[in-house]
Amino acid sequence: MRELLHLDRLKEGKVLLAFSGGVDSTALFHLLLKNSIAFDIAHVNYHTRPTSDHEALSAKQLAQSHSLHCYNHSCHLSGSNFEHQARIQRYQFFEYLMKKHHYTYLLTAHQLNDRLEWLMMQLCRGSGLPELLGIRSIDRRGDITLIRPLLQHDRQEIESYLSENQLSHFIDESNHDEKYTRNRFRQQFSTPLMREHTDALRRSFCYLEEDNETLIEKTDFQICGELSWVNNPSSVRSLIYGIDQYLKSLGILMSSSEKEHLKKDKSCVISRKYVVSIEETMTFISPYHPNVIMDKGFKEECRKLKIDPKLRGFLYGSPEAYTAIRRLKEPLKPLQYD
Repeated sequence: MRELLHLDRLKEGKVLLAFSGGVDSTALFHLLLKNSIAFDIAHVNYHTRPTSDHEALSAKQLAQSHSLHCYNHSCHLSGSNFEHQARIQRYQFFEYLMKKHHYTYLLTAHQLNDRLEWLMMQLCRGSGLPELLGIRSIDRRGDITLIRPLLQHDRQEIESYLSENQLSHFIDESNHDEKYTRNRFRQQFSTPLMREHTDALRRSFCYLEEDNETLIEKTDFQICGELSWVNNPSSVRSLIYGIDQYLKSLGILMSSSEKEHLKKDKSCVISRKYVVSIEETMTFISPYHPNVIMDKGFKEECRKLKIDPKLRGFLYGSPEAYTAIRRLKEPLKPLQYD
């Protein structure tokens, strides 16, 4: 097995591993042990399979056998878009653990095949470079620093490692069900490509990640209550991507039409929940509160400050956020000397 990515960082920080008990997370668990990384694990039980409870118990027993802590979260999800709901649930759980126990990094066991499958699906949705590289070796998700140490390892290499070392793991039968989009891409496209071009694909992803770092500027949102703002980067592409990533951290997914609308009109309500308002030098995001009755004085102040009408309903009920946006928008007054 090749070396884990960002190994130096992992040796310095306090690490939490998102652990399912499947092929990839089991391999990463034992590779962390092999490299003397101090870590604990977090397991989410969705109760979707007959073996779910057994998998949760096995995760706990595995952690205990190596004197590690295992955090378990149990949830029952219903309704449509299970994968989206499950993602929100687990990352809320991970973020809670990261803050409560002061972990430095969250690790997930995504590997090279996952990366190719994601790229191909995004390519078929009309995405740009940052979206194509949605699975990066190191990334930010809200307040979490996320590292994926296995991204240079392909599935065959990982399965061989488990077999050679006789490491037991669980198999998720749903991985072969082609009613799921990812599985169709895996069976029909990514697996044959990876079998023929593993080394070339590995190099290409390294180059693409380097290129993306130079093309997309980072956007660091500041927060006051539920109001967020950022100084606009030099490119609209970087700004829209930054907005998209920030909203994802809030559990909101922007549609392609919303992104295009935002580019043209500079103001948009996303998923009927959040307002995004792009100004000349700054962008503001707040909850969307329509139909709020406001007094004339407040509305006149907002007009003078050129505050987006879509933001005003929220600001009217949030004095702290309104004070913050006033300070950001009001021109600096010259110093007075006696």
